[in-house]
Amino acid sequence: AAAATGLPVCLMHMLGEPGDMQDNPHYQDVTREVGEFLVERMAQCASVGIPAERIILDPGFGFAKTLQHNLSLFKHMEVLHALGRPLLVGVSRKSMIGQALNRPVGERLHGGLALAALASFKGARILRVHDVAETVDVVRMIAAVESAE
Repeated sequence: AAAATGLPVCLMHMLGEPGDMQDNPHYQDVTREVGEFLVERMAQCASVGIPAERIILDPGFGFAKTLQHNLSLFKHMEVLHALGRPLLVGVSRKSMIGQALNRPVGERLHGGLALAALASFKGARILRVHDVAETVDVVRMIAAVESAE
């Protein structure tokens, strides 16, 4: 069905099921394993007629990952960027920010903006956020600096 639509397809990494995904997630190398998972899913898409040009990749921050997994995956995001497909990053207000900064959900704006800026630098092209105006300002400021002579 998705192949016939001509619409983009977003592939997100997650192990297990929503009810048990956070029960002791384990990786030898989270970035490598997430990358391999996404490459396998892209191959499955290709086999049913969904070309790579229509695929968006989401590393699945917060899905079957500990805080350290999320931080490592973020640190090495350029590995996923090298897969050649647009990256979608959704970390706005997530528990990884709360855990890293010891902040409740209502006080995670600055952490989310920092991660949005970092994601932009590391190749993310789509940011899923709650605080749209603030994030747009961050991205516009980055673009202004990047376009300077």
